Amino acid sequence: MASTVKYVRVPPPSANIAEARKRVFEFFKTACRSIPTIMEIYTLDDVVTPTKLRSTITSEFRKNAHVTNPQVIDMLLIKGTEELSNIVEHAKQRHHIIGQYVLSREDSNQETKDEGTSDFLKSFYKGNYV
Repeated sequence: MASTVKYVRVPPPSANIAEARKRVFEFFKTACRSIPTIMEIYTLDDVVTPTKLRSTITSEFRKNAHVTNPQVIDMLLIKGTEELSNIVEHAKQRHHIIGQYVLSREDSNQETKDEGTSDFLKSFYKGNYV
């Protein structure tokens, strides 16, 4: 199984925002190209589609779209590269990937606490969470 993520040494700091932006796009392409490998390593076909995984990656990038400092962008790229390397090198287990990148996106819009259907649970939740 060929890995799309190579062992990467820390690059020199970006000189300006344009160079940092170019590095972000290159890393995004690398992350998207590694999706088939990740799907194969963790057998995620039954849980998520490659399209949904790609949209999760996109949302992770968009969370930091407001950052304009090249040094901060470089630091985020180093953290992202490390995370991607850990995933591709199978340093995480399947349930880590599902919990961090599949279920957390689906459950973010839903309430995590189930109110229950019995009167006992309803009164319990009212008494402890109000």
